[in-house]
Amino acid sequence: MSQDNDTAPPSDPQTDKTGIDRRLLLKMSGAAVATLGASSIFNTPFAKAQDMSNGANNFYTSDKVTVHKVTFKTQYQTMVAGNLFVPKGLDLNGKAAALVVGHPMGAVKEQSANLYATKMAEQGFVALSIDLPFWGGSDGQPRNAVLPDLYAEAFSAAVDYLGTQALVAPHRIGGIGICGSGSFIISAAKIDPRLRAIATVSMYDMGTVNRQALNASMSVEQRKDIIAAAARKRYAEFEGGPVDVAGGTDLELTATTHPIQREFYDFYRTSRGEVTPAGASPERTTKPTVTSNIKFMNFYPFNDIETISPRPLLFISGDQAHSKEFSEDAYKRAAEPTRDDDDVISCREV
Repeated sequence: MSQDNDTAPPSDPQTDKTGIDRRLLLKMSGAAVATLGASSIFNTPFAKAQDMSNGANNFYTSDKVTVHKVTFKTQYQTMVAGNLFVPKGLDLNGKAAALVVGHPMGAVKEQSANLYATKMAEQGFVALSIDLPFWGGSDGQPRNAVLPDLYAEAFSAAVDYLGTQALVAPHRIGGIGICGSGSFIISAAKIDPRLRAIATVSMYDMGTVNRQALNASMSVEQRKDIIAAAARKRYAEFEGGPVDVAGGTDLELTATTHPIQREFYDFYRTSRGEVTPAGASPERTTKPTVTSNIKFMNFYPFNDIETISPRPLLFISGDQAHSKEFSEDAYKRAAEPTRDDDDVISCREV
């Protein structure tokens, strides 16, 4: 999961007293830090949310854009909720280029996706931000469930919707995937050539990060333990027990909270980016269900990524972002043509 900027925040004097290299810590996953004993590393009283927005406004609106709430069906007849952003004064002659924008994993369209869609509409694109299935206003039970194939299908369903609108040129549709949605839109694009151009921002490969955590810091045995615990939990749910959630963003900060979780908290648990969808509980936002999250273990979005060529791919990552490894991996796997010169910015140069 990510926010609109997952680069490292400015160094804090209290944190620096630990003597630990901040960049090294940001490369560790929560699981890895737990294994190493986070409580012994972070012994400072720094338990307060910090403003890491750098002036960004997640809830930005524009007087140059009109917004329409829309819904449309997936191929499996489930409903997807979206916001359609249309530039004011657009010539409705069927020539407009369009983009579908997906939110971070565990988020909703009001978190990052609306902002990106608004900004792209200001540049002349018709932009559609969507709630992934099981999240926000889209269909799916239980809430916060994980099903990567249906997430990818939501992007193709968005292309169905955009490509049948009178103001959109069907051959000029692309997409932006933020955080986990970067891996979902790549999964969709591999089998949907109607997505003519794809960009990802602070992308997470949700398969790899669940199988082995950041920087391959999770062992196979740890992975098996997670899978076994989820499998045992299925019995309780099958017999009518509660659907538990886990992971996502911490509900409170402590002196031992990991820096990555501090970034998440600063966005998802404060007025900077907090959104609780209708009917949802703020205690469960961003947190996937325990028994479904292991489905990410079978998710390999970068396999066959070279088949997207020659359609353009753009991977955007901060140079200190803890998720940078996934953009680098996708870039290495993507087929020609690739460019590293001044005409194209690759993930290595951002």
